[in-house]
Amino acid sequence: MKRLLLVEDEPGLRLTLTDRLALEGYAIETSADGESGLERASAEPFDLILLDVMLPRLNGFDLLTELRRRGIQTPVIMLTARGQVVDRVVGLKLGADDYVTKPFEMVELLARIEARLRRTPVALHPAGGYQFGDIRVDFRRAEITKAGEPLELSAREFQLLRYFIEHRGATLTREELLNEVWGYNAMPSTRTVDVHVAWLRQKIEPNVRHPQFILTVHGLGYKFAG
Repeated sequence: MKRLLLVEDEPGLRLTLTDRLALEGYAIETSADGESGLERASAEPFDLILLDVMLPRLNGFDLLTELRRRGIQTPVIMLTARGQVVDRVVGLKLGADDYVTKPFEMVELLARIEARLRRTPVALHPAGGYQFGDIRVDFRRAEITKAGEPLELSAREFQLLRYFIEHRGATLTREELLNEVWGYNAMPSTRTVDVHVAWLRQKIEPNVRHPQFILTVHGLGYKFAG
């Protein structure tokens, strides 16, 4: 199930979009102002953000600018009541992936969401870096930080985390992780995977008892949701 964040201050539209998107099978979270929207978008993993331009406390353009400055590359579709071309251009230049002008037809918005989600996210094949929560991974330098501070991972932990990120959203069996991260000739046991996942969770999860990034798929393996 794809997770969407809707940042919209108009209660009626927020309720309408929430109900319709839920019916379409999306897990939808909402924020009613720019500051809370920025906080949620920075702290939680989402597959796409629907972002209104005219927001209290922090407008959509400034929110988007700050997201991209923090290295968060979650796809963003702007929702704007403005019809001027210049506003659309500004949004796209700031890093928006698409825009919809109010009033819009629900079928158009759904089509744009589906089209955006069909594209392979950069995060699945990261050449440079990736961010989830307060964790920032630099693949080129093989460095990782948590809330801006260096985080020490073993080489195997880093390789495991990279494989999780590259296959975000997929259920990965222990056997696959053994083959792809440890290699066919290493001959470790599936217990080895569980131990390394536990170590990795200790370092990256805000709450180890309730993981939000590396999820256990009972009877199958693990799934990365960061």
